[in-house]
Amino acid sequence: MSAMPLSREIPQVNDTFGRPLRSLRLSVTDRCNLRCKYCMPEEEYTWLPRETILTFEEMCTLTGYFTELGVDKVRLTGGEPLLRRDLPILMRMLRQNPRIKDLALTTNGILLAEQAQVFYDAGLHRVTVSLDTLKPERFKALTKRDGHERVLEGIAAVVRVGFKGSKLDTVAIRGYNDDELVDLIEYGRSVGAEVRFIEYMDVGGATDWSMDKVLSRAAILHALGRRYGHIEPVIEDSSAPAQRFFLPDGTTFGIIPSTTTPFCSTCDRSRLTADGLWFLCLYATAGVDLRQPLRAGASVEEIKSLIRSGWQARKDRGAEQRKELERIGVRARLVEIERLRADPHLEMHARGG
Repeated sequence: MSAMPLSREIPQVNDTFGRPLRSLRLSVTDRCNLRCKYCMPEEEYTWLPRETILTFEEMCTLTGYFTELGVDKVRLTGGEPLLRRDLPILMRMLRQNPRIKDLALTTNGILLAEQAQVFYDAGLHRVTVSLDTLKPERFKALTKRDGHERVLEGIAAVVRVGFKGSKLDTVAIRGYNDDELVDLIEYGRSVGAEVRFIEYMDVGGATDWSMDKVLSRAAILHALGRRYGHIEPVIEDSSAPAQRFFLPDGTTFGIIPSTTTPFCSTCDRSRLTADGLWFLCLYATAGVDLRQPLRAGASVEEIKSLIRSGWQARKDRGAEQRKELERIGVRARLVEIERLRADPHLEMHARGG
């Protein structure tokens, strides 16, 4: 597959709020090897039919159309993306697209140690590992699986093979890991990774989310301030979901406050499921089918027009709308579990949260 030639200028495609199309989360599988309480806690799910799953060639083709419309950041997600066989092949294919300036991966780390080197050799830029606790017994209670040590081994492998800019994502849950914030910061410092605390979000429907379990940005800053002293915000021009902060010694960390302080106004992200359904918002309950026209032989311009017009009509501000529900006291599950079983796209494991 030869490198894609660059046009002289890539047109910026904006939605109805002026938000550009810049970042694509590409799900490679809906399967996962953990059963985290905040994501997909049930043992059995309705999986996407295998015949609908996009091939690597189809994923690269569709990603190419997105990059021709302004996307320059691609993140490989799942489910758990490392369950997709031959993932380095996809990475190498995507790296041949010169418009992709940042190719990243989010993983739970269970299978990372044995694959970190081949990912690095394939040209992957960055790795984000989910790490919600440093306590093995808590890990097992949260995920219903053993494997905490394998996650730490995966993180060590990322450091060893030479990845830079690594991040550790921690879903901060009141009553679960709110006593580990400092320990996680210190661990991140020890492995050269930036910790990002994520407020527990009311996405999907099978979780046991409730507002009293949300550890807010304010609570996180207060807890860390007691240990480290004055904390300064990092001033930067970025559409990234994390608000970043400096500790007094210069260590940085991030907070993604989607629940209490939504960042919809700057969100430039959309999600393509493993079977080619394009979601314009994490909270969206409907998507645009790109697999069908691709497999039906639609032209490049027809599919690009579908993407362009979809983004230009985008009005999504899902996190803000969820926040507004608090005022009338009706913020609860986003989707009831019966609907999830009827349509697996509504759960986060299918769309790459």
